Amino acid sequence: MQIQRIQTTCQNRWSPAPVEVSRALGGENLWFTGETFQTVEGFGGCFNELGWLALQEAEPSQREAFFDMLFSPDQMNISLWRVPIGASDFALKWYSHNETEGDFEMEHFSISRDEQILLPYLKAAQKRRKGEPVTVFASPWSPPTWMKNPPVCNYGNMIMEPRYLKAYALYFVKFIQAYEAHGIHVDQVHVQNEPVSSQKFPSCIWTGEQMALFIGEYLGPAFQEHGITAEIWLGTLNGQENDGRLLYTGFDNYANLVMNDPKAARYIKGISYQWAGKNTIHQTVASFPQLRYLHSEVECGDGENSWAYAEYVFTLLWRYFSAGVCGNVYWNMALKQGGESSWGWRQNSFVTVSPDGAVTYQPEFYVFRHFSQFVKPGAVRLGLKGVWNGTALAFQNPDGSRVLVAQNGLDVRRELAFQIGEQVCRMTLEPHSWNTVVME
Repeated sequence: MQIQRIQTTCQNRWSPAPVEVSRALGGENLWFTGETFQTVEGFGGCFNELGWLALQEAEPSQREAFFDMLFSPDQMNISLWRVPIGASDFALKWYSHNETEGDFEMEHFSISRDEQILLPYLKAAQKRRKGEPVTVFASPWSPPTWMKNPPVCNYGNMIMEPRYLKAYALYFVKFIQAYEAHGIHVDQVHVQNEPVSSQKFPSCIWTGEQMALFIGEYLGPAFQEHGITAEIWLGTLNGQENDGRLLYTGFDNYANLVMNDPKAARYIKGISYQWAGKNTIHQTVASFPQLRYLHSEVECGDGENSWAYAEYVFTLLWRYFSAGVCGNVYWNMALKQGGESSWGWRQNSFVTVSPDGAVTYQPEFYVFRHFSQFVKPGAVRLGLKGVWNGTALAFQNPDGSRVLVAQNGLDVRRELAFQIGEQVCRMTLEPHSWNTVVME
């Protein structure tokens, strides 16, 4: 058996590290239980306008290296691609694909803005895939403003009248068809980004009852009518949210309510959660194990890209994988140095681009790379027990190789030992490090 280990510390990133292998049993503090859990579909990131614009200011060779690193199957292998339908909160400015008031037939629907920014971003990534598949999932932050009350992008509710709901379902259809015409196949739609919260950026509150009605009576039938094969997912949910409506944004008000509506449930293939959804994901998976699950957006930080926040991101991946998700999706893959949005919120990113065009790979890039470069789509999560179980995850790839990823978040070195076959692997994990062990 071949065994390799990669370790990342703040001072020494992505370096080979030793593993002592012997037949001397004893001293193990982590065990493989023999259990298998969910199948992994991949790791991902979101394509947003400010990311593409930042990369245009990068030194050309470093920009090309970024795309090679993130999207090549033999590198970081980012294969779950999130795309906004209209403006996300990291768009250059707010927009939708049809701001012609009263255009219920979507005659003025257009993705001309995306043709200038998001589609070139996607196609630059697509070139690195070498024929390997990706999963593209799309979600709106806000419907067109004329479909909302009040008619603004960053507030309000969908107008729940039949002609508006029918038109909005057609809006999704038109988006999928338009992207297909540009060679980008949309595999999934997630009905609303963060329906629990009204934000200062593009947003729209939907109740669970409203989402069930829209999916069951309008969106699902529209996809059938127009031959749309994209899956419908209930997401991207962000409740149970402590925003003053705590009692009304939990499991029973969204996932449980919608999945108990027979008309809606027949169309839903999965559920995605982000942010405060971490408080509800376990309950949802336990209730509906037949569905697939996704962590659709890792929490975004404050633009400092600190090591401590990256360690927190590792705990989010652990928490969601332990709950049963099939993939974890990062938010900003690239931003200008400082990470400021067009509305004044500074956020973290895989890489930052400085004013002189230099690309810096930030700590959260390494957190994801420790997983995504080695855990392949089709891998299954393996059961673990022992004192490392709360800071480690294990997977078995389709080729039979095993991958163990562990974080030492303490201020001291720690010993990790586990049995594999008739051998015991022992290693020392540096303080505040991430470690990947691959066993082939």
